[in-house]
Amino acid sequence: MSFSFHTDKPRYFEHQYLNAKNYVLPFINQTFKIEKRQKILEIGCAEGGVLKAFTEKECICTGVELSDGKVKNANIFMKSEVEAGLINFINKNIYDVDFQTDFKNYFDVIILKDTIEHIHDQQKIISYLPQILKQNGVIFFGFPPWYMPWGGHQQICKSKLLMFLPYFHILPMYLYKLLLKIFGETTIKIGELTEIKETAITTLQFEKYVQKANLQIVNSLFYFINPIYFHKFGWKPKKQSKFISKIPVLRDYISTTVFYLVRKN
Repeated sequence: MSFSFHTDKPRYFEHQYLNAKNYVLPFINQTFKIEKRQKILEIGCAEGGVLKAFTEKECICTGVELSDGKVKNANIFMKSEVEAGLINFINKNIYDVDFQTDFKNYFDVIILKDTIEHIHDQQKIISYLPQILKQNGVIFFGFPPWYMPWGGHQQICKSKLLMFLPYFHILPMYLYKLLLKIFGETTIKIGELTEIKETAITTLQFEKYVQKANLQIVNSLFYFINPIYFHKFGWKPKKQSKFISKIPVLRDYISTTVFYLVRKN
């Protein structure tokens, strides 16, 4: 068993759209004004829900997604925006030579929403992004810190107990796999969950990678209760206290999502 919104694609799309409209876009706007005709890229765009909030501002959006099925859904869900020339979905790897050539220094805003924690070699992609970003552009990152209660994405487990069990994802790998097996998770699901464990990222790691890429953090926001939980569970969003947000290790355990905005130095 997993939550129904994981498989209900129209509902998932709506969640992503509302979360971006009400929280992601306003966060970016605090530092970088979103304006008509700006070029926006989302990496790992899934069905395109996040980008819908930007097409409403008449931005020119590009969604990159490796899953062919998700790209097909995106073109269905955003058919009118595609036909209006406000958005284009690309089913390819951003490291492809033609992508780098076509979009060199091209985007005003690059978005990675709940994506960086799934990418192998995160330092590589963070260092790569400035090549396709305009000099005065910004990059938005939103992700759950690894040590937060459900940082292992255990909500996708079949077991009702494991779905809600906090922090067990930080067990040593062999104990983690054993527990998943004992509670009846499939080999495929165990593989998916252990890969998430392998690509885990903390706020300290993220900030180190940003610094090594010669990028500058211009804004950050930590949430005690992730805004998207309102759509999923009816929980009211709550920002993390400023005091906790300044304590790197502690904040990762009790912040359910973090927002960062970075730019070139």
